[in-house]
Amino acid sequence: MPDPRFVHLRLHTEYSIVDGMARVDDAVEAAAADGMPALAITDAGNLFGAVKFFLAARAGGVQPVIGCDLAITNEKSRDHPHRVVALCRDRTGYLALCDLITRAYAENQWRGRAEVRREWLQGVAGLIVLSGAASGDVGCALLANQAAQAEALARAWAEDFPGAYYVEVQRADPARSEPQMRAAVALAGRLGLPVVATHPVQFVRPEDFTAHETRVCIAQGFVLGDRRRPRDFKPSQYFKSQAEMAELFADLPEALENTVEIARRCTYEFSLGKTRLPDFPTPGGESVEQYLRAEALRGLDAQLAVLFPDEAARSAERPRYVERLDYEVATIVQMGFPGYFLIVADFIGWAKSHGVPVGPGRGSGAGSLVAFSLGITGLDPLRYELLFERFLNPERVSMPDFDIDFCQEGRDRVIDYVRDKYGAQCVSQIVTFGTMAAKAVVRDVGRVLGMGFGEVDRIAKLIPFELGITLDKAIVAEPQLKSLIEENEEVAELMRLAKALEGLTRNVGMHAGGVLIAPGKLTDFTPLYCADGSAASVSQFDKDDVEKAGLVKFDFLGLTTLTLIAESERHIRAMGHPDFDIQAIPLDDPATYKVFSSGNTVAIFQFESRGMRDLIMKARPDRLEDLIALNALYRPGPMDLIGEFIDRKHGRARWEYLDPRLKDILEPTYGVMTYQEHVMTIAQVIGGYTLGGADVLRRAMGKKKAEEMAEQREIFLKGATERGLEARKATSSSTRWRSSRATGSTSRTRRRTRSWPTRPPTSRPIFPPRSARPTCRR
Repeated sequence: MPDPRFVHLRLHTEYSIVDGMARVDDAVEAAAADGMPALAITDAGNLFGAVKFFLAARAGGVQPVIGCDLAITNEKSRDHPHRVVALCRDRTGYLALCDLITRAYAENQWRGRAEVRREWLQGVAGLIVLSGAASGDVGCALLANQAAQAEALARAWAEDFPGAYYVEVQRADPARSEPQMRAAVALAGRLGLPVVATHPVQFVRPEDFTAHETRVCIAQGFVLGDRRRPRDFKPSQYFKSQAEMAELFADLPEALENTVEIARRCTYEFSLGKTRLPDFPTPGGESVEQYLRAEALRGLDAQLAVLFPDEAARSAERPRYVERLDYEVATIVQMGFPGYFLIVADFIGWAKSHGVPVGPGRGSGAGSLVAFSLGITGLDPLRYELLFERFLNPERVSMPDFDIDFCQEGRDRVIDYVRDKYGAQCVSQIVTFGTMAAKAVVRDVGRVLGMGFGEVDRIAKLIPFELGITLDKAIVAEPQLKSLIEENEEVAELMRLAKALEGLTRNVGMHAGGVLIAPGKLTDFTPLYCADGSAASVSQFDKDDVEKAGLVKFDFLGLTTLTLIAESERHIRAMGHPDFDIQAIPLDDPATYKVFSSGNTVAIFQFESRGMRDLIMKARPDRLEDLIALNALYRPGPMDLIGEFIDRKHGRARWEYLDPRLKDILEPTYGVMTYQEHVMTIAQVIGGYTLGGADVLRRAMGKKKAEEMAEQREIFLKGATERGLEARKATSSSTRWRSSRATGSTSRTRRRTRSWPTRPPTSRPIFPPRSARPTCRR
């Protein structure tokens, strides 16, 4: 392989939301295909895509260089900032860059653009700075024929970044840049500064230019054909190969060589995959492991006193609860998460003691007895046969993740408490990125092309209203759309451009519930972003990337239902029932089930949709277990089982169990495998799995990966036959795992048991035991 001749040190990906179009994977693929040894990401004023770029580059055999295209405040003309590129040489440089970007968003935005002040860069170490070519302060001075000023500016930069300041030259627009470039080379020669050649990449392929201009017009609000619109980019700003750059700068080979040298000097790599929890201050100075054990046991005794008021019954039940608690605590300690549980318990405890209604818990976290004992959840997992391994699996290490609902009106108070406790610089919310989805991108492109609203609206409405729909799928699914494209050149051009832009990042938002609590300054991990005029900061890495960077996400979800319940409780007390306690409501009240059976459930959370109301009128639930099952079944896939469930409940269908051992597991749901816990328990009882292994099986079923399922099928067959299940029955059951439908339902005329569904419901609805009712149900 010949020696590398050039490395791109300027790249605006799709995360340069106003003007970038290069998808990260496409850019890395182009670099790898050209034999480029390294590639830099330098998005405008942000590191939104840095972790994704780092991982893609490493996977593609390309050295990633992390950097940023910084806007430098121009006091003479705030609308025309100067620009430089800052590249991270090492961790010191990365931390400095995070601080600079964060400070720019917090202190120095101009019309939505975050700018760095020149004086902030004095004394900064660990960065390599490129002068910005014609857009930098030195380049602008040269363009204005102010050679003395340009020389003074360049000297100051070189003093601030000794051995790490390069005079940057470009030929993306030779007619405009050539005089400035030659003046820059001469200046560098006089001052003894190195010269580096760059190319401002905005898109990957030459044919992407029109789509890129469309992207810019969408962001700026212009029509593509408007002669007055800014035209800041050129068709040449695609991902040029090393050969093309060598030809372009044949007269400056050292400027090309310096790109390779800079890449060699930039050795910073993200440290990914290591979880970093904040320290939890224990009151007595004991270890978090000791404190967790003590608090969990204390809380368990308090919960048992409520669950079993009779002392004899409590004494009889306590050993099995303590055994489960000891197992969970040991697992939590072994996996290194005692601090996580204590942090969550602390802010939930604060919320409850300060009048903020908190939900009883939902999702897999409700399977933890430790969580119940600490007051994180409000229900007894043993009473409802919920499995701890669904939440925290010792055989598959991953972060625990509690979904915690707070009253909508009190949620921000809880976040403020966390911010005060751990420090404002250690707490923030998480960024999300809106993308150009199929319908939206058609409307955006149609507007930019100047097409009539009615025509564009008609085309957009031909795209099926389906989650995850793409334009390619829509064209296949809708013959009328395909015909329009074939018969109308304007529509064909609309769809061509829309396909090129589909899925690109369009805007920046805030995650609905995710909050980060870092073990130190957040900017030691990620820079922060805040919208102009807002005081709310969010991480620049999304929820997936902050987890990869080692930060822990805590979910603070705002739920209006909790607010309504709290208000209802207050009104009931004010209307002559001062002792009313929502936790004392019985769960076997016939009048309540009559209300449900009549379909009068508008404004009852998860039972208020038209489809659900129709379902419960058919099912006529008369016990809590029925409501739990109906809520679990009412979703795509398991919905196919609803008819069989109702017929069995009302005696219109008979069934048999494939194996007698299934009766204890499936009897509460009339033999219908309904919950993910069913999958795991049956895998344990019939297939000989550990519960940790059963959780791996459950996840494999949800992912529908053929290789994983084939592997699990063999494990199940071996375990089931060893435990007495006939090979024919074991094969029949395991084969049904591979079915594309989550059914295998029992025929009304053929008496047979439920077999394994391919995808069990994603979450079992959670309800607390009668004697431990929390403020609100989920």
